[in-house]
Amino acid sequence: MNKRYLMEIANYSNWVDNSIIKWLEQINDEQWDKEITSSFNSVAKTVTHIVSAKKVWIDFWKNTPNPVFLSANFTGTKKELIEIWKKTMDDYDNFIEGYPEENYTQIISFSVRDEEWSMEFAQTVLHQNNHATYHRGQLITMLRQISFTNFSNTDLATYFIKKKI
Repeated sequence: MNKRYLMEIANYSNWVDNSIIKWLEQINDEQWDKEITSSFNSVAKTVTHIVSAKKVWIDFWKNTPNPVFLSANFTGTKKELIEIWKKTMDDYDNFIEGYPEENYTQIISFSVRDEEWSMEFAQTVLHQNNHATYHRGQLITMLRQISFTNFSNTDLATYFIKKKI
């Protein structure tokens, strides 16, 4: 994995996140909080999980002592969460851009649910993107269930094609 490809993954992730933020800004508070059967039982909780995971990976990469998952204690508004998300996107992009390519195989150790894990840095970036994609798919289904249909295409091929324009 080289710097160019890892940055493409980060840029794609943030491009999709920006698309989703535009969708979320169009839904009302009732749609945001409506209970829906899924991994997380509302759009709000699913988005909080997506943002929390992206944010905690930055903490893992920085070897932050005792990183806290945002989803464990966030009680703010949709607007507040979107602001946190935008800052996290900037932090994500800046961290990956500044991370030395020669350290892509560096082992990142982290704890999830009191279990210790280790992966190479580049693998963690791929995992973070894959994890976000999984939950974004759930989010689209949930948004459809609350009658939101004003989607844009967020497929990776669309990103590459639009990037050329």
